Amino acid sequence: MGDKESRASYLFVMPETTLTDRALLRIAGDDPRGFLQGLVTHDMASVVPGAPQWGGLLTPQGKALFDFVLWAEGDAILVDCEASAAEALARRLSMYRLRRAITIERSEGAVHWAREGGEGVPDPRLAALGWRWIGDAGAAAEGWLAHRLSLGVTEGVAELGSDQTLWLECNARELNGVSFTKGCYVGQENTARMHHRSKVNRRLVVAPLGEAGDRTRATYPDLGVMVELRRVEALGDARVPDWMAAALA
Repeated sequence: MGDKESRASYLFVMPETTLTDRALLRIAGDDPRGFLQGLVTHDMASVVPGAPQWGGLLTPQGKALFDFVLWAEGDAILVDCEASAAEALARRLSMYRLRRAITIERSEGAVHWAREGGEGVPDPRLAALGWRWIGDAGAAAEGWLAHRLSLGVTEGVAELGSDQTLWLECNARELNGVSFTKGCYVGQENTARMHHRSKVNRRLVVAPLGEAGDRTRATYPDLGVMVELRRVEALGDARVPDWMAAALA
Protein backbone atom coordinates (compact mmCIF):
# COMPACT_ATOMS: atom_id res chain seq x y z
CA MET A 1 0.00 0.00 0.00
CA GLY A 2 3.04 2.19 -0.29
CA ASP A 3 4.99 3.82 2.53
CA LYS A 4 3.16 2.94 5.72
CA GLU A 5 4.54 6.04 7.43
CA SER A 6 2.65 8.19 4.93
CA ARG A 7 -0.69 6.88 6.17
CA ALA A 8 -2.37 9.42 8.39
CA SER A 9 -4.25 8.93 11.66
CA TYR A 10 -7.11 7.13 9.92
CA LEU A 11 -5.01 3.92 9.68
CA PHE A 12 -5.80 1.45 12.46
CA VAL A 13 -6.02 -2.29 12.98
CA MET A 14 -9.38 -3.29 14.43
CA PRO A 15 -10.30 -6.68 12.95
CA GLU A 16 -14.01 -6.86 13.72
CA THR A 17 -15.08 -4.01 11.48
CA THR A 18 -14.13 -4.71 7.86
CA LEU A 19 -16.58 -3.60 5.17
CA THR A 20 -16.09 -6.61 2.94
CA ASP A 21 -18.04 -5.08 0.05
CA ARG A 22 -15.50 -2.27 -0.32
CA ALA A 23 -12.18 -2.15 -2.19
CA LEU A 24 -9.35 0.36 -2.53
CA LEU A 25 -7.85 1.81 -5.68
CA ARG A 26 -4.59 3.73 -5.40
CA ILE A 27 -4.05 6.58 -7.83
CA ALA A 28 -0.48 7.82 -7.98
CA GLY A 29 2.09 9.27 -10.35
CA ASP A 30 2.01 12.63 -12.11
CA ASP A 31 -0.24 14.86 -9.96
CA PRO A 32 -3.12 12.49 -9.16
CA ARG A 33 -5.00 15.34 -7.47
CA GLY A 34 -4.91 17.41 -10.62
CA PHE A 35 -6.00 14.39 -12.64
CA LEU A 36 -9.01 13.77 -10.41
CA GLN A 37 -9.86 17.46 -10.03
CA GLY A 38 -11.15 17.60 -13.59
CA LEU A 39 -13.16 14.40 -13.21
CA VAL A 40 -14.85 14.01 -9.82
CA THR A 41 -17.57 16.05 -8.13
CA HIS A 42 -15.63 17.05 -5.02
CA ASP A 43 -12.82 19.59 -4.73
CA MET A 44 -9.58 17.64 -4.35
CA ALA A 45 -8.09 20.48 -2.31
CA SER A 46 -10.36 19.39 0.55
CA VAL A 47 -9.09 15.79 0.46
CA VAL A 48 -6.40 15.95 3.14
CA PRO A 49 -5.17 13.52 5.82
CA GLY A 50 -7.93 12.98 8.35
CA ALA A 51 -10.58 14.50 6.06
CA PRO A 52 -11.78 12.08 3.35
CA GLN A 53 -14.52 13.25 1.02
CA TRP A 54 -17.42 11.49 -0.68
CA GLY A 55 -17.79 12.16 -4.39
CA GLY A 56 -18.86 10.73 -7.70
CA LEU A 57 -17.81 10.20 -11.28
CA LEU A 58 -20.61 11.26 -13.60
CA THR A 59 -21.63 11.11 -17.22
CA PRO A 60 -21.35 14.34 -19.21
CA GLN A 61 -25.10 14.75 -18.58
CA GLY A 62 -24.54 14.72 -14.81
CA LYS A 63 -25.80 11.20 -14.08
CA ALA A 64 -24.05 9.00 -11.51
CA LEU A 65 -21.73 6.25 -12.73
CA PHE A 66 -19.78 5.54 -9.53
CA ASP A 67 -19.62 6.94 -6.01
CA PHE A 68 -16.67 6.61 -3.63
CA VAL A 69 -14.81 8.07 -0.67
CA LEU A 70 -11.48 9.75 -1.48
CA TRP A 71 -8.60 9.52 1.02
CA ALA A 72 -5.23 11.28 1.00
CA GLU A 73 -2.20 8.98 1.23
CA GLY A 74 0.90 11.10 0.90
CA ASP A 75 1.10 12.21 -2.73
CA ALA A 76 -1.35 9.49 -3.76
CA ILE A 77 -5.13 9.22 -3.46
CA LEU A 78 -6.97 6.13 -2.22
CA VAL A 79 -10.41 5.53 -3.70
CA ASP A 80 -12.66 3.66 -1.28
CA CYS A 81 -15.20 2.16 -3.67
CA GLU A 82 -17.64 -0.70 -4.16
CA ALA A 83 -15.63 -3.90 -4.57
CA SER A 84 -17.93 -5.16 -7.33
CA ALA A 85 -17.43 -1.92 -9.27
CA ALA A 86 -13.70 -1.43 -8.66
CA GLU A 87 -12.54 -2.90 -11.97
CA ALA A 88 -15.10 -0.92 -13.98
CA LEU A 89 -14.19 2.27 -12.13
CA ALA A 90 -10.49 1.72 -12.81
CA ARG A 91 -11.22 1.22 -16.50
CA ARG A 92 -13.33 4.36 -16.65
CA LEU A 93 -10.67 6.47 -14.95
CA SER A 94 -8.04 5.04 -17.28
CA MET A 95 -10.01 6.38 -20.25
CA TYR A 96 -9.21 9.90 -19.07
CA ARG A 97 -5.55 9.21 -18.34
CA LEU A 98 -4.44 9.54 -21.98
CA ARG A 99 -0.61 9.83 -21.97
CA ARG A 100 -0.41 11.14 -18.44
CA ALA A 101 1.93 9.21 -16.12
CA ILE A 102 -0.82 8.12 -13.73
CA THR A 103 -1.13 4.66 -12.19
CA ILE A 104 -4.49 3.23 -11.15
CA GLU A 105 -4.10 -0.01 -9.22
CA ARG A 106 -5.85 -2.13 -6.61
CA SER A 107 -4.41 -1.41 -3.19
CA GLU A 108 -3.81 -3.53 -0.13
CA GLY A 109 -5.76 -2.89 3.01
CA ALA A 110 -9.43 -2.72 3.81
CA VAL A 111 -12.09 -0.19 4.71
CA HIS A 112 -13.36 -0.36 8.28
CA TRP A 113 -16.45 1.01 9.99
CA ALA A 114 -17.66 1.46 13.55
CA ARG A 115 -20.99 2.84 14.69
CA GLU A 116 -19.39 4.62 17.65
CA GLY A 117 -16.36 6.90 17.64
CA GLY A 118 -12.89 6.18 18.91
CA GLU A 119 -11.14 5.12 15.70
CA GLY A 120 -10.89 6.76 12.31
CA VAL A 121 -12.87 9.79 11.21
CA PRO A 122 -16.59 10.56 10.88
CA ASP A 123 -18.16 9.49 7.62
CA PRO A 124 -17.89 12.53 5.31
CA ARG A 125 -21.51 12.21 4.20
CA LEU A 126 -23.22 12.24 7.56
CA ALA A 127 -21.68 12.01 11.03
CA ALA A 128 -24.51 9.76 12.21
CA LEU A 129 -23.30 7.07 9.80
CA GLY A 130 -20.39 6.39 12.14
CA TRP A 131 -16.62 6.24 11.81
CA ARG A 132 -14.50 5.01 8.94
CA TRP A 133 -10.83 4.16 8.49
CA ILE A 134 -8.36 2.12 6.47
CA GLY A 135 -6.43 -0.79 7.94
CA ASP A 136 -5.54 -4.43 7.61
CA ALA A 137 -8.40 -6.71 6.61
CA GLY A 138 -10.17 -8.64 9.33
CA ALA A 139 -13.54 -10.11 10.20
CA ALA A 140 -16.60 -8.63 8.53
CA ALA A 141 -18.45 -5.76 10.14
CA GLU A 142 -22.04 -6.39 11.15
CA GLY A 143 -24.92 -3.96 10.87
CA TRP A 144 -23.53 -1.45 8.38
CA LEU A 145 -26.17 -1.92 5.68
CA ALA A 146 -29.09 -1.71 8.10
CA HIS A 147 -27.59 1.31 9.82
CA ARG A 148 -26.94 3.16 6.56
CA LEU A 149 -30.43 2.51 5.19
CA SER A 150 -32.03 3.49 8.50
CA LEU A 151 -30.55 6.95 7.94
CA GLY A 152 -31.86 7.12 4.37
CA VAL A 153 -28.38 7.14 2.80
CA THR A 154 -27.97 5.36 -0.53
CA GLU A 155 -24.78 4.30 -2.29
CA GLY A 156 -23.42 1.96 -4.94
CA VAL A 157 -24.41 1.04 -8.47
CA ALA A 158 -27.43 -1.04 -7.42
CA GLU A 159 -29.03 1.84 -5.53
CA LEU A 160 -27.81 4.90 -7.44
CA GLY A 161 -27.99 3.20 -10.81
CA SER A 162 -25.38 3.54 -13.54
CA ASP A 163 -26.16 6.41 -15.91
CA GLN A 164 -29.71 6.50 -14.52
CA THR A 165 -29.82 9.09 -11.75
CA LEU A 166 -28.74 12.71 -11.75
CA TRP A 167 -26.14 13.33 -9.05
CA LEU A 168 -28.28 15.78 -7.11
CA GLU A 169 -31.15 13.27 -7.16
CA CYS A 170 -28.75 11.02 -5.23
CA ASN A 171 -28.88 13.64 -2.44
CA ALA A 172 -25.28 14.61 -3.16
CA ARG A 173 -25.81 18.23 -2.18
CA GLU A 174 -27.19 17.32 1.26
CA LEU A 175 -24.58 14.60 1.86
CA ASN A 176 -21.53 16.73 1.01
CA GLY A 177 -20.82 14.97 -2.26
CA VAL A 178 -20.31 17.94 -4.55
CA SER A 179 -18.45 21.23 -4.67
CA PHE A 180 -20.12 24.19 -6.36
CA THR A 181 -17.01 26.36 -6.17
CA LYS A 182 -14.40 24.16 -7.87
CA GLY A 183 -13.68 24.31 -11.57
CA CYS A 184 -15.12 22.10 -14.27
CA TYR A 185 -15.50 18.35 -13.98
CA VAL A 186 -17.40 15.75 -15.98
CA GLY A 187 -21.13 16.46 -15.60
CA GLN A 188 -20.57 19.82 -13.89
CA GLU A 189 -22.71 21.94 -16.20
CA ASN A 190 -26.02 20.17 -15.60
CA THR A 191 -25.27 19.63 -11.89
CA ALA A 192 -24.55 23.32 -11.36
CA ARG A 193 -27.63 24.35 -13.35
CA MET A 194 -29.89 22.18 -11.18
CA HIS A 195 -28.31 23.58 -8.04
CA HIS A 196 -28.65 27.23 -8.98
CA ARG A 197 -32.23 26.73 -10.13
CA SER A 198 -32.98 24.69 -6.99
CA LYS A 199 -34.64 22.21 -9.32
CA VAL A 200 -34.32 18.64 -8.03
CA ASN A 201 -37.61 16.97 -8.91
CA ARG A 202 -36.76 13.45 -7.75
CA ARG A 203 -34.95 11.91 -4.83
CA LEU A 204 -33.51 8.53 -4.02
CA VAL A 205 -35.26 7.41 -0.84
CA VAL A 206 -35.49 4.40 1.43
CA ALA A 207 -39.05 3.14 1.94
CA PRO A 208 -40.81 0.15 3.52
CA LEU A 209 -40.65 -2.92 1.33
CA GLY A 210 -43.51 -3.11 -1.14
CA GLU A 211 -44.21 -4.28 -4.65
CA ALA A 212 -41.30 -3.39 -6.90
CA GLY A 213 -42.04 -1.06 -9.78
CA ASP A 214 -40.22 0.87 -12.46
CA ARG A 215 -38.97 3.37 -9.88
CA THR A 216 -37.49 0.66 -7.62
CA ARG A 217 -33.70 0.43 -7.56
CA ALA A 218 -32.95 -2.17 -4.89
CA THR A 219 -34.89 -4.34 -2.47
CA TYR A 220 -33.76 -5.73 0.89
CA PRO A 221 -36.36 -8.28 2.03
CA ASP A 222 -34.37 -9.23 5.13
CA LEU A 223 -34.48 -5.60 6.28
CA GLY A 224 -38.00 -4.90 5.04
CA VAL A 225 -36.97 -1.89 2.93
CA MET A 226 -36.33 -0.87 -0.65
CA VAL A 227 -34.65 2.02 -2.44
CA GLU A 228 -36.70 4.00 -4.94
CA LEU A 229 -36.39 7.14 -7.06
CA ARG A 230 -39.52 9.13 -6.27
CA ARG A 231 -40.80 12.56 -7.18
CA VAL A 232 -40.46 14.99 -4.30
CA GLU A 233 -44.22 15.66 -4.26
CA ALA A 234 -44.94 11.93 -4.02
CA LEU A 235 -42.54 10.57 -1.41
CA GLY A 236 -45.39 8.73 0.28
CA ASP A 237 -44.19 6.36 2.99
CA ALA A 238 -40.50 6.98 2.29
CA ARG A 239 -38.19 7.71 5.18
CA VAL A 240 -37.44 11.43 5.25
CA PRO A 241 -34.62 11.91 7.76
CA ASP A 242 -33.80 15.34 9.16
CA TRP A 243 -30.98 15.98 6.68
CA MET A 244 -33.39 15.43 3.77
CA ALA A 245 -36.37 17.18 5.34
CA ALA A 246 -34.38 20.40 5.61
CA ALA A 247 -33.72 20.33 1.86
CA LEU A 248 -37.36 19.66 1.02
CA ALA A 249 -38.77 22.39 3.27
